[in-house]
Amino acid sequence: MSNFDKYFADYKSEGHNWITLASGEYYPDILKDACELYKPVLILFHQLLTTSESSERLLIQISGIPSQWMRIQLARVFRKYVSPSTPVEMLKRKTKVKEICEQFGKEFRNIQEVQAAFSTRPIPDEALCALLWEYKDRGKKGYDLTERLFDLFRSNFPDLVIKGPERAGKDIFLGTVFKNYPNPKRPVDFVVYDQNKKDVLAIGLARYDSDRGGAQEDDRIGGYRNCADEILQYAKNHNLNTKVIFINDGPGLLLGSMWNDYATIERSWEHKIMVLTLRMIPYRLTIDWLKST
Repeated sequence: MSNFDKYFADYKSEGHNWITLASGEYYPDILKDACELYKPVLILFHQLLTTSESSERLLIQISGIPSQWMRIQLARVFRKYVSPSTPVEMLKRKTKVKEICEQFGKEFRNIQEVQAAFSTRPIPDEALCALLWEYKDRGKKGYDLTERLFDLFRSNFPDLVIKGPERAGKDIFLGTVFKNYPNPKRPVDFVVYDQNKKDVLAIGLARYDSDRGGAQEDDRIGGYRNCADEILQYAKNHNLNTKVIFINDGPGLLLGSMWNDYATIERSWEHKIMVLTLRMIPYRLTIDWLKST
Protein backbone atom coordinates (compact mmCIF):
# COMPACT_ATOMS: atom_id res chain seq x y z
CA MET A 1 0.00 0.00 0.00
CA SER A 2 2.48 2.66 1.17
CA ASN A 3 5.21 3.04 3.71
CA PHE A 4 2.77 3.65 6.50
CA ASP A 5 4.81 1.36 8.76
CA LYS A 6 6.19 4.77 9.74
CA TYR A 7 3.92 7.71 10.25
CA PHE A 8 4.96 11.35 10.34
CA ALA A 9 5.01 11.07 14.14
CA ASP A 10 7.69 8.37 13.98
CA TYR A 11 10.19 10.77 12.44
CA LYS A 12 10.01 13.33 15.25
CA SER A 13 12.99 12.07 17.26
CA GLU A 14 15.21 12.66 14.21
CA GLY A 15 13.16 15.51 12.81
CA HIS A 16 16.19 17.74 12.31
CA ASN A 17 17.52 15.20 9.79
CA TRP A 18 14.33 15.29 7.74
CA ILE A 19 13.83 19.02 7.24
CA THR A 20 15.28 21.16 4.48
CA LEU A 21 16.75 24.54 5.39
CA ALA A 22 16.33 27.42 2.97
CA SER A 23 19.38 29.55 2.32
CA GLY A 24 19.40 33.05 3.80
CA GLU A 25 21.35 36.29 3.60
CA TYR A 26 23.84 37.62 6.10
CA TYR A 27 23.76 40.91 7.97
CA PRO A 28 25.33 43.41 7.41
CA ASP A 29 26.22 42.10 3.94
CA ILE A 30 22.77 43.07 2.64
CA LEU A 31 23.05 46.74 3.64
CA LYS A 32 24.75 48.02 0.48
CA ASP A 33 22.12 46.52 -1.83
CA ALA A 34 19.29 47.44 0.54
CA CYS A 35 20.33 51.08 0.66
CA GLU A 36 20.65 51.28 -3.13
CA LEU A 37 17.20 49.73 -3.59
CA TYR A 38 15.32 51.80 -1.02
CA LYS A 39 17.12 55.16 -1.20
CA PRO A 40 14.70 56.40 -3.94
CA VAL A 41 11.78 55.34 -1.70
CA LEU A 42 13.05 57.45 1.20
CA ILE A 43 13.77 60.42 -1.07
CA LEU A 44 10.22 60.34 -2.45
CA PHE A 45 8.76 59.86 1.03
CA HIS A 46 10.64 62.97 2.15
CA GLN A 47 9.25 64.94 -0.80
CA LEU A 48 5.69 63.88 -0.01
CA LEU A 49 6.24 64.52 3.67
CA THR A 50 7.34 68.12 3.11
CA THR A 51 4.35 68.84 0.85
CA SER A 52 1.69 67.35 3.13
CA GLU A 53 -0.17 69.54 5.61
CA SER A 54 -1.33 66.52 7.64
CA SER A 55 -0.58 62.84 8.09
CA GLU A 56 -3.90 62.01 6.40
CA ARG A 57 -2.83 64.07 3.41
CA LEU A 58 0.50 62.24 3.33
CA LEU A 59 -1.33 58.92 3.06
CA ILE A 60 -3.58 60.28 0.30
CA GLN A 61 -0.52 61.43 -1.65
CA ILE A 62 1.12 58.04 -1.23
CA SER A 63 -2.03 56.32 -2.53
CA GLY A 64 -1.78 58.41 -5.70
CA ILE A 65 1.65 57.07 -6.69
CA PRO A 66 1.11 55.11 -9.94
CA SER A 67 3.88 52.53 -9.42
CA GLN A 68 2.50 49.70 -7.29
CA TRP A 69 5.92 48.66 -6.01
CA MET A 70 6.83 52.21 -4.98
CA ARG A 71 3.41 52.78 -3.43
CA ILE A 72 3.72 49.67 -1.27
CA GLN A 73 7.21 50.64 -0.07
CA LEU A 74 6.01 54.15 0.79
CA ALA A 75 3.07 52.67 2.67
CA ARG A 76 5.47 50.56 4.72
CA VAL A 77 7.54 53.62 5.59
CA PHE A 78 4.31 55.46 6.46
CA ARG A 79 3.36 52.67 8.82
CA LYS A 80 6.72 52.85 10.60
CA TYR A 81 6.68 56.61 11.03
CA VAL A 82 3.00 57.47 11.28
CA SER A 83 0.71 54.58 12.15
CA PRO A 84 2.27 51.30 13.36
CA SER A 85 -1.19 50.01 14.38
CA THR A 86 -2.59 50.14 10.84
CA PRO A 87 -2.71 46.69 9.18
CA VAL A 88 -0.16 46.39 6.40
CA GLU A 89 -2.63 44.77 4.01
CA MET A 90 -4.98 47.75 4.33
CA LEU A 91 -2.19 50.19 3.53
CA LYS A 92 -1.38 48.30 0.34
CA ARG A 93 -4.85 48.95 -1.09
CA LYS A 94 -5.58 52.35 -2.63
CA THR A 95 -9.31 51.97 -2.04
CA LYS A 96 -8.80 51.68 1.72
CA VAL A 97 -7.38 55.18 2.30
CA LYS A 98 -10.66 56.75 3.44
CA GLU A 99 -11.40 53.79 5.70
CA ILE A 100 -7.91 53.91 7.21
CA CYS A 101 -8.20 57.62 7.96
CA GLU A 102 -11.60 57.10 9.60
CA GLN A 103 -10.57 54.08 11.68
CA PHE A 104 -6.95 54.88 12.51
CA GLY A 105 -6.57 58.61 11.81
CA LYS A 106 -6.92 59.60 15.47
CA GLU A 107 -3.82 57.54 16.24
CA PHE A 108 -1.71 58.99 13.41
CA ARG A 109 1.42 60.75 14.60
CA ASN A 110 1.20 64.49 14.00
CA ILE A 111 2.81 65.52 10.70
CA GLN A 112 5.22 67.94 12.45
CA GLU A 113 6.43 65.12 14.68
CA VAL A 114 6.89 62.86 11.66
CA GLN A 115 8.93 65.52 9.88
CA ALA A 116 11.07 66.07 12.97
CA ALA A 117 11.66 62.34 13.42
CA PHE A 118 12.45 61.80 9.74
CA SER A 119 14.97 64.65 9.77
CA THR A 120 17.00 62.93 12.49
CA ARG A 121 17.77 60.02 10.19
CA PRO A 122 20.17 59.94 7.23
CA ILE A 123 19.15 59.15 3.66
CA PRO A 124 19.52 56.31 3.07
CA ASP A 125 18.66 55.15 6.56
CA GLU A 126 20.46 51.81 6.95
CA ALA A 127 18.18 50.60 9.73
CA LEU A 128 14.98 51.28 7.79
CA CYS A 129 16.44 49.90 4.56
CA ALA A 130 17.31 46.68 6.37
CA LEU A 131 13.72 46.43 7.65
CA LEU A 132 12.30 46.97 4.17
CA TRP A 133 14.72 44.38 2.77
CA GLU A 134 13.08 41.78 5.02
CA TYR A 135 9.86 42.21 3.02
CA LYS A 136 11.62 41.81 -0.33
CA ASP A 137 11.93 38.04 -0.31
CA ARG A 138 8.88 37.30 1.82
CA GLY A 139 7.31 34.20 0.33
CA LYS A 140 10.48 33.23 -1.57
CA LYS A 141 11.13 30.25 0.70
CA GLY A 142 7.65 28.98 -0.02
CA TYR A 143 8.15 29.44 -3.75
CA ASP A 144 11.47 27.59 -3.57
CA LEU A 145 9.73 24.76 -1.72
CA THR A 146 6.99 24.30 -4.33
CA GLU A 147 9.47 24.49 -7.21
CA ARG A 148 11.60 21.75 -5.65
CA LEU A 149 8.47 19.75 -4.86
CA PHE A 150 7.39 19.72 -8.51
CA ASP A 151 10.87 18.70 -9.68
CA LEU A 152 11.08 15.94 -7.08
CA PHE A 153 7.59 14.66 -7.78
CA ARG A 154 8.13 14.46 -11.54
CA SER A 155 11.42 12.69 -11.01
CA ASN A 156 9.88 10.08 -8.72
CA PHE A 157 6.54 9.71 -10.53
CA PRO A 158 7.13 10.32 -14.25
CA ASP A 159 3.83 8.64 -15.19
CA LEU A 160 1.68 10.91 -13.03
CA VAL A 161 0.66 14.52 -13.62
CA ILE A 162 1.07 17.31 -11.06
CA LYS A 163 -0.57 20.69 -11.65
CA GLY A 164 -0.33 24.01 -9.83
CA PRO A 165 1.73 27.20 -9.60
CA GLU A 166 5.36 26.13 -9.39
CA ARG A 167 6.49 29.43 -7.91
CA ALA A 168 4.40 32.57 -7.72
CA GLY A 169 0.98 32.32 -9.26
CA LYS A 170 -2.69 31.84 -8.53
CA ASP A 171 -3.75 28.99 -6.30
CA ILE A 172 -5.98 26.29 -7.74
CA PHE A 173 -9.61 26.58 -6.67
CA LEU A 174 -11.28 23.24 -6.05
CA GLY A 175 -14.38 24.39 -7.90
CA THR A 176 -12.27 24.02 -11.07
CA VAL A 177 -11.17 20.51 -10.09
CA PHE A 178 -14.41 18.92 -8.87
CA LYS A 179 -17.92 19.48 -10.18
CA ASN A 180 -20.35 20.87 -7.62
CA TYR A 181 -17.66 21.17 -4.95
CA PRO A 182 -19.39 22.72 -1.90
CA ASN A 183 -16.65 25.31 -1.35
CA PRO A 184 -15.58 26.19 -4.92
CA LYS A 185 -13.20 28.94 -3.79
CA ARG A 186 -11.15 26.58 -1.60
CA PRO A 187 -7.53 27.31 -2.63
CA VAL A 188 -4.94 24.54 -2.87
CA ASP A 189 -1.34 24.47 -4.07
CA PHE A 190 -1.25 21.38 -6.26
CA VAL A 191 -3.34 18.56 -7.70
CA VAL A 192 -2.03 15.10 -8.62
CA TYR A 193 -3.74 13.27 -11.50
CA ASP A 194 -3.25 9.84 -13.03
CA GLN A 195 -1.39 9.67 -16.32
CA ASN A 196 -4.61 10.22 -18.29
CA LYS A 197 -5.53 13.30 -16.24
CA LYS A 198 -8.82 11.59 -15.50
CA ASP A 199 -8.69 10.66 -11.83
CA VAL A 200 -7.69 13.10 -9.10
CA LEU A 201 -5.30 11.11 -6.93
CA ALA A 202 -4.41 13.79 -4.41
CA ILE A 203 -4.96 17.39 -3.41
CA GLY A 204 -2.02 19.12 -1.78
CA LEU A 205 -0.87 22.13 0.20
CA ALA A 206 2.78 23.14 0.51
CA ARG A 207 4.23 25.50 3.11
CA TYR A 208 7.67 26.42 4.39
CA ASP A 209 7.63 26.87 8.17
CA SER A 210 10.57 29.09 9.00
CA ASP A 211 9.42 30.20 12.44
CA ARG A 212 5.96 29.71 13.91
CA GLY A 213 4.24 29.56 17.25
CA GLY A 214 1.29 30.63 19.35
CA ALA A 215 -1.85 31.80 17.59
CA GLN A 216 -0.17 31.65 14.17
CA GLU A 217 0.57 27.98 14.71
CA ASP A 218 -2.98 27.29 15.90
CA ASP A 219 -4.42 29.01 12.82
CA ARG A 220 -2.30 26.89 10.48
CA ILE A 221 -3.25 23.62 12.15
CA GLY A 222 -6.93 24.50 12.32
CA GLY A 223 -6.93 25.52 8.68
CA TYR A 224 -5.24 22.28 7.63
CA ARG A 225 -7.68 20.18 9.61
CA ASN A 226 -10.70 21.93 8.12
CA CYS A 227 -9.27 21.66 4.62
CA ALA A 228 -8.58 17.93 4.94
CA ASP A 229 -12.00 17.20 6.45
CA GLU A 230 -13.76 19.11 3.70
CA ILE A 231 -11.89 17.43 0.84
CA LEU A 232 -12.07 13.91 2.21
CA GLN A 233 -15.74 14.17 3.13
CA TYR A 234 -16.46 15.28 -0.44
CA ALA A 235 -14.40 12.38 -1.76
CA LYS A 236 -16.25 9.93 0.50
CA ASN A 237 -19.65 11.27 -0.55
CA HIS A 238 -18.75 10.89 -4.23
CA ASN A 239 -16.92 7.54 -3.98
CA LEU A 240 -13.57 9.05 -4.91
CA ASN A 241 -10.18 7.71 -3.80
CA THR A 242 -8.67 11.19 -3.61
CA LYS A 243 -6.08 11.69 -0.87
CA VAL A 244 -4.68 14.79 0.84
CA ILE A 245 -0.97 15.60 0.95
CA PHE A 246 0.54 18.27 3.18
CA ILE A 247 4.10 19.20 2.22
CA ASN A 248 5.69 21.07 5.11
CA ASP A 249 9.33 21.82 5.61
CA GLY A 250 11.66 24.10 7.53
CA PRO A 251 12.86 24.61 11.09
CA GLY A 252 9.43 25.75 12.26
CA LEU A 253 8.42 22.10 12.31
CA LEU A 254 10.75 21.60 15.27
CA LEU A 255 9.15 24.38 17.32
CA GLY A 256 6.34 24.04 19.83
CA SER A 257 3.76 21.37 19.13
CA MET A 258 3.88 21.70 15.33
CA TRP A 259 5.23 18.23 14.60
CA ASN A 260 2.74 16.55 16.95
CA ASP A 261 -0.14 18.59 15.54
CA TYR A 262 0.66 17.56 11.97
CA ALA A 263 1.01 13.96 13.10
CA THR A 264 -2.47 14.11 14.64
CA ILE A 265 -3.94 15.44 11.40
CA GLU A 266 -2.29 12.62 9.45
CA ARG A 267 -3.91 10.00 11.67
CA SER A 268 -7.35 11.66 11.62
CA TRP A 269 -8.26 9.94 8.32
CA GLU A 270 -6.38 6.65 8.32
CA HIS A 271 -4.31 6.22 5.15
CA LYS A 272 -6.04 9.19 3.49
CA ILE A 273 -3.68 11.97 4.61
CA MET A 274 0.09 12.11 4.35
CA VAL A 275 2.28 14.81 5.89
CA LEU A 276 5.71 15.02 4.29
CA THR A 277 8.89 17.04 4.19
CA LEU A 278 10.68 17.08 0.84
CA ARG A 279 13.20 14.52 2.10
CA MET A 280 10.42 12.10 3.02
CA ILE A 281 8.89 11.97 -0.47
CA PRO A 282 11.16 9.22 -1.90
CA TYR A 283 10.73 7.12 1.26
CA ARG A 284 7.03 7.44 2.06
CA LEU A 285 5.03 8.59 -0.97
CA THR A 286 4.20 5.74 -3.33
CA ILE A 287 1.96 5.12 -6.34
CA ASP A 288 0.34 2.28 -4.38
CA TRP A 289 -0.79 4.72 -1.69
CA LEU A 290 -1.91 7.34 -4.19
CA LYS A 291 -4.07 4.79 -6.04
CA SER A 292 -5.27 2.84 -3.00
CA THR A 293 -8.94 2.67 -2.03
